[in-house]
Amino acid sequence: MIDRFIEKELTDLLKQFPAVTILGARQTGKTTLARKVLKKLGNKAVYYDLEKLSDRRKLNDIETTLGNYQNKCVIIDEAQTMPELFSALRPLIDEKRKAGRFLLLGSVSPHLVKGVSETLAGRIAHIELSTINLKEALKSKITQNQLWLRGGYPEALQLKTNANWYKWIENYYRNFIERDVNFLMGETLSPSTVNKLWTMLSGINGNIVVYDVIARSLGISRPTTLKYMDFLEGACLVHRLQPWFNNINKRLVKAPKIYFRDTGVLHYLNGVSSWEDLQNDICIGASWEGFVIEQIKQLMPATLSAYFYRTHHGAEADLVLVKGNKPIACIEIKLNNAPHLTRGWHEVVTDLKTENNFVITPNSDTYWHDQKTMVCSLSNFIKIHLSLLK
Repeated sequence: MIDRFIEKELTDLLKQFPAVTILGARQTGKTTLARKVLKKLGNKAVYYDLEKLSDRRKLNDIETTLGNYQNKCVIIDEAQTMPELFSALRPLIDEKRKAGRFLLLGSVSPHLVKGVSETLAGRIAHIELSTINLKEALKSKITQNQLWLRGGYPEALQLKTNANWYKWIENYYRNFIERDVNFLMGETLSPSTVNKLWTMLSGINGNIVVYDVIARSLGISRPTTLKYMDFLEGACLVHRLQPWFNNINKRLVKAPKIYFRDTGVLHYLNGVSSWEDLQNDICIGASWEGFVIEQIKQLMPATLSAYFYRTHHGAEADLVLVKGNKPIACIEIKLNNAPHLTRGWHEVVTDLKTENNFVITPNSDTYWHDQKTMVCSLSNFIKIHLSLLK
């Protein structure tokens, strides 16, 4: 089993809040983590899976059923499929305000479930369980290349062969991603339209999102397209990286870029089933860029926010780390271990006046490219430099 670094944070939250939600894409290990933490705390648990009809029927009378478990922790999986659950929990919590009473597991962000934040404000804490990150992988003797190729779903990552992984990710895509888009959104797009959407997204990974182009290609309205993108991001499947702009005198790109949260899914959609395939595939550059951004976003200090920066003249930084309203680091992501920096990069550093500037590569040595920019590998950046950017 791969140890998850958020285990301590989850333990602390269960000691403080009556209800805690673990958020994350399907198959990231939410149930496994929940049971492990509760066992360590010595809490007896009752488990409901709301995708099982029998368990949903048991909760027809939510207040009466759950009211019988005042001295146990109730784990409710896929809680977002029953929005009325959240309003029912409020009087139960207020009747006996005890830490660690409810542990809710969800594969969709609460902001997509109407009224959750308002209903349980002050009573619930949220924590995201992402896919396996590089620090967790390396600690478990899993290489960076394997994590990059297969993505971070725990079961898929630990399979013995790439052929087994590819079969797993194929079934994951068919059983969860295709189904969830319509099921959880209450939409009725045809399977071919859903597949076309995912194929389009895999083709624009790492690029600016143009919603009108997607809408026209799929034959759906722009509002429906935006609704789908909100859902995919809320379900931890994609991430829209927003642009940084605070200089009104410059013409800057102000639309977001899109990245797959898990490179294994991206590689499946591009027909990449081995390390050799990846080296020869046109998606490799954008795949590496998205992989690096996902690792940094998972592991960066909570005081920071992540953006990209691009002017209309083409000067660009793949990632800008911002504290408050001040950019503190610019990052360029390169696949080449001996990178060349363009004039545009130096323009960005001058514009944003960042003191910490990095070029991140797969496996290069650490050295100063010039007086303002350091070149280093991803693992070196995460182990040494990232935690210092506060």
